[in-house]
Amino acid sequence: MTPDGVRDHHGELVPELSKSAKKMNYERLLNTPLPSYDSNYPGSPFWMEFGYFGLRRTQSCIFRTLEITGTEKIPTDRGTLCAAWHTNGLIDIISIFLSHPNKFVIGGRHDLVTRSILGFWARKFAVQPVIRKAELLRGGCSEEEAIKLNGRSLLSLATGISHGYACALFPEGTSHSESHLIRLRTAAHAKSIESTPPVIIPIGLHFRIRHKFRTDAWIEYGEPIQVPYKNLNQELVEAVKNGDWVEPPAEDVIALRDELEAKLSPLTPAKPTYSEYRADQLIAHVKARISKTPLVSWRKEVLAARRVRDNPPSNEILQLSEKIGERLHNSGLDGRDVNKNATGLRGFSPGGALTGSIKTLFALAMLPLILLSQFPQIMLGRVLGDSTDEGEDARVSFQFLAGMFGSLFIWPTLSILTILSLILFSNKINSTFGVDWLNLYGGSPIYQLAAILLIFVFNIVSYWLAGRAFAWGWDPISDTAKFGRRLKNGTKFKSDLIKLRELME
Repeated sequence: MTPDGVRDHHGELVPELSKSAKKMNYERLLNTPLPSYDSNYPGSPFWMEFGYFGLRRTQSCIFRTLEITGTEKIPTDRGTLCAAWHTNGLIDIISIFLSHPNKFVIGGRHDLVTRSILGFWARKFAVQPVIRKAELLRGGCSEEEAIKLNGRSLLSLATGISHGYACALFPEGTSHSESHLIRLRTAAHAKSIESTPPVIIPIGLHFRIRHKFRTDAWIEYGEPIQVPYKNLNQELVEAVKNGDWVEPPAEDVIALRDELEAKLSPLTPAKPTYSEYRADQLIAHVKARISKTPLVSWRKEVLAARRVRDNPPSNEILQLSEKIGERLHNSGLDGRDVNKNATGLRGFSPGGALTGSIKTLFALAMLPLILLSQFPQIMLGRVLGDSTDEGEDARVSFQFLAGMFGSLFIWPTLSILTILSLILFSNKINSTFGVDWLNLYGGSPIYQLAAILLIFVFNIVSYWLAGRAFAWGWDPISDTAKFGRRLKNGTKFKSDLIKLRELME
């Protein structure tokens, strides 16, 4: 996307807007439903539970492995503001609120609540729209309108946190002040209603390759940060209690921002480039090979690379590992492909081949059902993910949404069509197979309805199982392709890996 030259007050280019972000209906944004604070659900209880169910089912197919740690650190007797670096579109917020024990009040880009299908769900989840600096600078609305809408949204989120909900608001570009203001506004609101003060939870969101289907993920909850509470300005407390706002002392905002940055930065790669981070990962794998303690999970890989980052080896090792790591990356490989002696690339794995064969056979057995129930949303997700102007980070977001909403619309339709076909040919089925499925429980209408509902549920479960079979079948295909790349490139890395090992011994 070509930058349009718009700059902020620091003189830095403002990120270009997508087509959807450019469409702003201010009156519709003002009519967005506000969260409710008198139950366990800030939005619609039915639609939120149904949405959570659908999100969990879809998430189980998107990731090859998913590990969540640190949730025991989250206090359940108060609200929490979750803070994380934002690299993977909707997958970031979905990963957080599916792993957090509390329900969420959500703030997001304004067009989330005005889109056709996604907007329906956003309103049922009581998502509060936020106008970012990028929209404001490009004239999407006036500054007064932005202040009014953002003030209402941020106060709604702060109120929700003070009532015990969780929140994750991802500000972009230079507009980081919103989340900082929320922290102090939330504390002020909690003090005004005499509730337990909230905490900030720094979160590490680790995706092996963020925009790839069936990537590995680790959600890491860090140590809570206590929000300033006792020494809050009384004028601020009274203003928030009355639904107004007074600017907090700048030194409090800066101190809290610095503390959050200090605790959040270690939970990210914290490297100038991904090339340098891949070097840390490769060094971690070679160290593990030398010590005969292979890194068997994505979480262990991240932690091992973090130790390398915090205790860097010599420049010679770093430079060589960055060179090898970049070549591996360009060949579609990584540190996992180094052999057990760290002297070349891995070969054939009998255990992996056996597991992959079982998954492949299961997927082949389910292939007709996969083509019937999964192909439409697979193609939709691929087309949307490859053609979006939202950026590479939105690729998996669109695949996720196509999988979830495609299932909600396509599967019931397929099941109904199947049932209508069974009813139409029920006499032929009975004469051919001797099965009178429509009168399985009896001939009365209520028993026939029970048989129809049973077939409907059976179909939906079968479609879900076909989705899992597709995901499991994708893994051995990816592994086989990677094995082919190792065979093709094996000799290219041997001498450099031997040299790297010698330097590290």
